[in-house]
Amino acid sequence: MANANVSNVTIRPEEAEFFSGLARDWWNPKGKMASLHQVNPVRLEFIRRAIDTHWNVDRDSIRPLAGKTALDIGCGAGLVCEPLARLGADITGVDASAENVSVAAAHAEMSGLDVRYMAGEVAGLDIGKFDLVTCLEVIEHVADKRAFLGDVAARLAPGGLLVMSTPNRTAASRVLLVGAAEAVGYVPKGTHHWEDFINPEEFEELLAEVGLHVTERRGIAYGIGKGLHLSDNEALNYILAARHRH
Repeated sequence: MANANVSNVTIRPEEAEFFSGLARDWWNPKGKMASLHQVNPVRLEFIRRAIDTHWNVDRDSIRPLAGKTALDIGCGAGLVCEPLARLGADITGVDASAENVSVAAAHAEMSGLDVRYMAGEVAGLDIGKFDLVTCLEVIEHVADKRAFLGDVAARLAPGGLLVMSTPNRTAASRVLLVGAAEAVGYVPKGTHHWEDFINPEEFEELLAEVGLHVTERRGIAYGIGKGLHLSDNEALNYILAARHRH
């Protein structure tokens, strides 16, 4: 998990350790990671739409990623890797926590899915480039966001698609995602550090610096009767698609 080049290390060790402690509970939809299970279908809805748009895929296609490679950075225990495998991708998951990777690999095997998992920092792994790169709820845990996005962009093949999501840095997210959510146990205490959140404009600027252009951005909001859903409201959380500038 350690890298020879210390400058490649962007994930804080204490962050990796925190999520390692949650690894065994990751696949329990009513456990400590319940919030991820609730938001995952919303994220996957956005990813599927982005895939269809980017590659002009038939929306009824069962395996739109057949013949394509995909990388999920900060994969946790595989909540995104497994659906991408089912969509036909040759999928690799990378996580700074070896415990997460171990749980992910065991779950994929049990599910009969072929997913390659690797522990470490994405910059320190010789894994090449991918048609689709996803990195969901990760950048807020990264010490050097600019360096990290450079590492992410380096993994995106020419003509590839990047999808990333993160909490917004707003008054609402400070109250709800950090204060209230941790107070009622919706997310484990210590999950979020509000000062590390990034707003969409800052995010787009950093992506532009590494040669990427945002093609779509949606908020992930909560509504009574609707639950979590894609929305124009970005106050709490947002997800975006990007590609290389031509």
